[in-house]
Order: sequence, then C-alpha cells, then structure tokens
Amino acid sequence: MIISRTPFRISFFGGGTDYPAWFKDHKGAVLATTINKYCYISCRYLPPFFEHKSRIIYSKMEHVHKVSEIDHPAVREVLKFLKIREGVEIHHDGDLPARTGLGSSSAFTVGLLHAAYALKGVMPTKERLAKEAIYVEQQMCQENVGCQDQALAAYGGFNFIEFGGNNHLQVRNVTIPANVLEGLQKHLMLYFTGFSRNASEIAKHQIDNIPNKQLELTTMYDMAFQALDILNKGDLEKFGKLMYESWKIKRELSAKISTSHIDALYDSAMRAGAAGGKLLGAGGGGFVLFFVPPAKQKKFKEKFKKLLLVPFSFENLGSQIIFYQPNGK
Repeated sequence: MIISRTPFRISFFGGGTDYPAWFKDHKGAVLATTINKYCYISCRYLPPFFEHKSRIIYSKMEHVHKVSEIDHPAVREVLKFLKIREGVEIHHDGDLPARTGLGSSSAFTVGLLHAAYALKGVMPTKERLAKEAIYVEQQMCQENVGCQDQALAAYGGFNFIEFGGNNHLQVRNVTIPANVLEGLQKHLMLYFTGFSRNASEIAKHQIDNIPNKQLELTTMYDMAFQALDILNKGDLEKFGKLMYESWKIKRELSAKISTSHIDALYDSAMRAGAAGGKLLGAGGGGFVLFFVPPAKQKKFKEKFKKLLLVPFSFENLGSQIIFYQPNGK
C-alpha cells in the first residue's frame, strides 16, 4: 500500500497569466502558497481475487477490467502515462471539497502520479511531478487549466512562480522574515461560499478572452511583482489593498468569474472591515479569501457567522509519500 499526501493551495496574485495561451507570447508570474489541507491518495496493486481488475474510489466507485474503461480522466490518463497495466486499487480522500478554487484537481493528479511512481519503485523529483502533471492535465485530459496548481502541489511552500521563456517554469521559494509571514497568515480568513463549480468551463471562457484582455493580464502580471516587493518590505496593509485592486481586474477577465451573490458577499466583507480579498481559482464559486486586520476579525466573524470559516496555516512540504509498504505485483 502506498499513500501520498498533496497540499491544496491559495493563490494571491497573477492568476490567469499561467495559461499557455498567455505566456507563449508574454510572461506570466504567480504569487501563491500551499496550505495544510490535503488530498490523500492510497494506491496498491489489486489482488487477483475479484471479478473486476481494478477498483477506483472517489466520489463514486468504479469497477473496471481495462484502463480505457475508467471514467475518471486523471486516473485513466495517469495509468496510461505510466504504462501501469496491472490491476490497481486507488482511493481518494480530501480535507476540503473538490471544484472549489483550491487547486484540488491538480493536487489529485500530482498525488496520484506520486503514489503510482512509488508503486513502481520510482522517486520522481518535484520538478518532474509538476511538469508531468501539467502534461497529463493539459495534453492527455485536454483540461482548460493553467500551470501554477501542479507546481504548487508538487513543490509546496510560499512561492513566486514565473512562466514562459526557455525554462517555461521557474519556482522560487519566497524568503521573507518569519514575523512577516506569520503576520500575513494572521490577516487571512478563508470562507466557503457553499457551492462548487466546473473550473475548466470557466477557464475556457477566460482563455478564449485572452486576446481581448492583454492590458488586464499584463497588469495582473505586474501586480505579482508588486506584491512580492510589498512582502519584502513587510507592508501588510498595502498587500491587502493590492488584493482588492487585483480582484477588480480579475472580475473583468470573464463574465463567468463572479456572480451577483459573490459581488454582494465581497461588498459586505469590505464594509465589515476587510482591506481586500478574492475568489480563489477560476471563479464562479467555491472558497473566498479575505484580508482582514486582526483587530477587526471578531466583528468580521460575527458578520459572516452563517458562512463556514476554514482555519488554515501555510505549509512547505509539497507532495509527500507518507506511507510506503509495497506488496509486489
């Protein structure tokens, strides 16, 4: 039995510039971090005592005889990619619901690649995990996804990631004083809006809009560098205000990113003391992150007591094999 643990992420700035349709002609940059909420994948070769050859368990259960019969796109394509033809059992568990803007789909793909490699007795590098997860999702599954989620899930930590050019993917760990990082975390409040959405559909609309949104995307790219500079100077108040400015621009990338419900929620949060915030992921629903000074958080919590507040902390390990007991083929 192999068990992998792969973190979810929250993205602060630069989202939208990590799509190949953008950075093949321009540059992209994202400032983001992984958090201590995880996707768990257990994986083993299935003993040959069952009518089916493989069993896949996630929000549904699949019993199949061939890899090509698997409905779950990432499972099917990862097994094809790694040429695993033996019968397997794969089981998924997550700390938070899927399709909610925390990079859960890519965490699943990275975690499954990691576990399946361990099943084969291979130790992939973080770079390999990230790049192969991008290939599986974009080329094999034909999903409308960017490149930040896979890199964050694989590497873990608070990172500044640049896209484009010969290196395509450059991941740099953000090194700022511990008190600044701790202060930032204390200002962040993560709420679940109570509904999920299909990120790929929203992302497709955003990708199709790229030729018409060059000014907005260039501004969002620049904001990632501004935010990094702000953190280096320890000016957290400016960081929160920049989140507000970034959200206003992100809303313009696609009509599907926000909704009247989200807009009302955001306006209410600003009146309750938030300096800024953003809907996480492609948009349309899921989790929303607010930047609220600690002195105002008690009042803020009271205002939003009907929504689910999810405590979290930053993490820096990335995808890990947390249980390894190979049982042979």
